[in-house]
Formats: sequence, structure tokens, C-alpha cells
Amino acid sequence: MMEIRHATNPVEAKQYTTERLRQEYLIEDLFQPDQIKLVYTHHDRVIVGGAVPVKETLALEVPAELRTDYFLERREVGFIAIGGPTVITIDGEEHLLQHKDGLYVGKGAREVSLRSQDPSQPAKVYFVSTLAHQSYPTAKIALAEANPVHLGSLESSNERTIYQYIHADGVQSCQLMMGMTLLKPNNIWNTMPPHLHDRRMEVYLYFDMDEQARVFHLMGEPQETRHLVVKNEQAVISPSWSIHSGAGTSPYTFIWAMGGENYTFKDMDAVAMEDLK
Repeated sequence: MMEIRHATNPVEAKQYTTERLRQEYLIEDLFQPDQIKLVYTHHDRVIVGGAVPVKETLALEVPAELRTDYFLERREVGFIAIGGPTVITIDGEEHLLQHKDGLYVGKGAREVSLRSQDPSQPAKVYFVSTLAHQSYPTAKIALAEANPVHLGSLESSNERTIYQYIHADGVQSCQLMMGMTLLKPNNIWNTMPPHLHDRRMEVYLYFDMDEQARVFHLMGEPQETRHLVVKNEQAVISPSWSIHSGAGTSPYTFIWAMGGENYTFKDMDAVAMEDLK
């Protein structure tokens, strides 16, 4: 069964309590042993998933809500391994992913399964799926091969490297863009100053965090900001009308994924610091 979350709008979101904000935008329990968990958001019809194949091989089966014969009949998907070595099998072909490696799978792949290469080092896989109208070939992306973009500075506590995995100048897709951001030591801020991109939504997964660490994720319209307190391996759904930024109490990494109207990483509208409230 797949959890369904309906789209929200900024006028109503102004009235949300902390509990309601968390219900709408925070995904708290994506990773369960020997299960695949799926969350379908009506923001650009993105599916967010987590898989933890410990003892079992897990098949990515189509939920009844999609009304298709198989999961990728009208979709594409990007996987990133955040646990032990992972074997993802696509229509009989195996792909081995080490920690922080990615795999893109295009529209039309019928059989997708995930397993741990070594059960003593269980796999843990995060994935995001968007609608697709064209097929692109399956492609593995190692972290060392992802396109690095260096941003920020130590003086502003936001020195970081954005690794682009699935994007216009790298592994091709129909609309999915996906990558990972690693902060340099002693930096806490991501995506600050913030931005908007009204033509696409985004999802963040925060991980590589200590049990007691937290990220204070900022969201909402620039003049009506709110926040979510996020723990390790929790994801945040960011609507197209919302900023998406965060500050951590200690080191963290996050995976970002986008889907929607445009297919360019630079399609964003900067928000000036004086406009934040």
C-alpha cells in the first residue's frame, strides 16, 4: 500500500500548526527492514521511496493506486544507496551500488528488485520517481563521477559541494533531476540564501546524522516562513511555492530530487535576505 498526500497551497499553509506541517510535508518512517515504503505526493505526482532489503530480495511492485501494469510503465526513477553494498536488478541485469552510488532507470523497465550484497552490511536505498513520457537508458552514477558544483564559504557557514547525478549535462532523464549535497566541516547551512522555483517541486532526504542531531528545515513563502525539525533519514516534501533551506546541529548530508515543468538546474528565483520573514 502506498501513502497518498494531496497537494497544499500557501494560503492554507499559513494556518498550519506544527503537527499539521509535519503531517503534510515530513516523511518520518521511510526505511523499514525488509520493506519498500512509498509516499505519493500530488505535488508534481512524485513518488518518494525507501527500501531496506536485509534478508529478503524486495521487488518494486506497482501499487494499485497507479492503475498501471508495472511501476515504470509511465514513470522513471532514481536510486541512491545510503547503506551497505546494494544489488539492483533491472529486467535481469544486475547493478552493484556502493555507498552513495546512484542508478537511473527509465520508463519501460518491467522488473526491478533490490537486495543486499552482504546481509551483514544491509542495503538501504532511497529513491524518487517522476512521470515520464520518453524512455532513457539505465545508467549507474558513482559519487566520484557525479558533476561537482562548489558553493558557499566558511565565513557564511555554508561551504558545500553539490554533486549532480541526474541532470541535463549528465545522466539523462525525462524530467527527474537528482543529486547529493555534502557540507564541508564546520558548516551548517544549506541553500542559504534561499530560492524558489515555481515550475517544479523538490524533495530533500537528510541523512548521515547522529541520533541526537537535528536539521531545522526552513519552508514556506519567503514572507511566511515555517520550520520542521528533522531527524536522521527523514525526508521533506517541498512544494513549488516554498523555500527549502536548513541548518544542522551537527554534520549532515542530503539528497535532493526535483520534478516538474523545466529541466535545468539553474531554473530558480533567488530570494534576498531582506525579503525573508
